[in-house]
Amino acid sequence: MNRSYEYRGYAISVSVEADFSWSPRNAHSVPIEYVSIVAIREADRSALVLPPLRLGDSGGKAFGTEAEAMMTGYAAARRIIDDLFATSLNASDAHDAQA
Repeated sequence: MNRSYEYRGYAISVSVEADFSWSPRNAHSVPIEYVSIVAIREADRSALVLPPLRLGDSGGKAFGTEAEAMMTGYAAARRIIDDLFATSLNASDAHDAQA
């Protein structure tokens, strides 16, 4: 599953991949779990602003559903943009307000 979003001048790509983890304990029934892969680009450029991130839940495990992995990846990307790029975003917002 792949989704693209626009947020505050950045393009967010979130993909969800199945994580098939096999171990001898669960050899007969392997639960399918999911991880999200997040990529952030400037909306008008193709270059990534960060390397792609592979995300699991806060405990480092995979997610139980595709929807959970997708929404968590999107929320994480928005938080990264807000936290890492807030200074430049706020400066451009102030410049736009003056114009």
